[in-house]
Amino acid sequence: MTSYKLVMLGDLNHYGFLFGGKMLMWVDEIAWMAVSGDYPGCHFVTVGMSEVTFHKSVHPQSVLRFETAKARVGRTSVTYHVEVFRRHIESSEETGVFTTDITFVRIGADGAKMPIGEGRS
Repeated sequence: MTSYKLVMLGDLNHYGFLFGGKMLMWVDEIAWMAVSGDYPGCHFVTVGMSEVTFHKSVHPQSVLRFETAKARVGRTSVTYHVEVFRRHIESSEETGVFTTDITFVRIGADGAKMPIGEGRS
């Protein structure tokens, strides 16, 4: 799944770079949309991210491209690989800025884990 975000002034930290928490929020949100699309009718919550390393800084007026792909499916969990690339709004050249694997677990109405294949619509 491919998604995009435009980095705005309100997304920046006090040094003028993208606030790391914003990137993590966007990765979580976009990967959650991917898992929800792949498993309609199921409820998933984030249980973890692998290594969180920012490879390059992100400046204002950057367009971020998020590439999300399913990497592993377990009994109750599914992991997606997310790569983030940046380009300046006036350029076509992209640079990789962030990668991680994010894992979601399926939950039932009571909040307990449940198998992914059970009771799917």
